[in-house]
Amino acid sequence: MRKADSAKKKRSQRDYNMGFKLAVVQDIEKGILTYKQAQKKYGIQGRSTVLVWLRKHGNLDWNKPGLLLMSKSKETPAQKIKRLEKELSDERAKNTVLNSMIDLSDQYNGTSIRKKYLSQQSSEQDNTKE
Repeated sequence: MRKADSAKKKRSQRDYNMGFKLAVVQDIEKGILTYKQAQKKYGIQGRSTVLVWLRKHGNLDWNKPGLLLMSKSKETPAQKIKRLEKELSDERAKNTVLNSMIDLSDQYNGTSIRKKYLSQQSSEQDNTKE
């Protein structure tokens, strides 16, 4: 094999801008593509290039096998429980406020939002059974 032939077969390193890297990482973390699909779709030659981007720029911990879904934050289980309990409490309060708003709207405007919604929903279910 001549020198010229071997030079042609060498892969050239390609520089990717940060926006491109972040877009690829985001597509993978959202579950739109796997890292291998992203490599193929965007013509990324290096076998580990996308994995390096995921480790460096992603929001998930890609360094430890089996822990790919763990957040990078170092939240302890107790802290996670506390945060989730607060989120649940906030959602319950929001639900209470929204239900009160519906009740007030029904009272002041003479409407029955819940009844209309529930009867609509049940008639739609009846139609799907036929």
